[in-house]
Amino acid sequence: MKFFFAPWRLKFIQSKKPKDCVFCHAFSENDDPKYHILKRGENCFVMLNKYPYTSGHILVIPNRHTGDYQSLTNNELHEMASLTREFTDILKKAFNPQGFNIGMNIGRFAGAGIEDHLHTHIVPRWSGDNNFMPVIAEVKIHPIDLDRVYELIMEVI
Repeated sequence: MKFFFAPWRLKFIQSKKPKDCVFCHAFSENDDPKYHILKRGENCFVMLNKYPYTSGHILVIPNRHTGDYQSLTNNELHEMASLTREFTDILKKAFNPQGFNIGMNIGRFAGAGIEDHLHTHIVPRWSGDNNFMPVIAEVKIHPIDLDRVYELIMEVI
């Protein structure tokens, strides 16, 4: 058996968790660097994924709490699409990825980790980023921490 140590996780494990939606909580706190919020729009906001698939994994989230895609207004849909396009360009400048996975997981059975508040994933991808660790060891290695990712993206914005 192999052991991997991630001592920085203890702070999260021991932290007090919000009782409300984690996205609504982050949005209402007005501490963008702490919650890695990159931009606030009229209808949506953009933040780093706290548990990214790859470094630079971004979420575009409606300000309004809803898990129902059909309930989104045209303004919310338009802003989500516009911010997705804007941050795809920003990630290109900040990290030079060779591709992207962009999409939503709607509902628990579709893989939504947070099913009560819709969010679009923007996942930058690189040739060879699917190394042996996730396949063999079920471990994902990120070459850069969230605070530094936040700083690099903010430099481009």
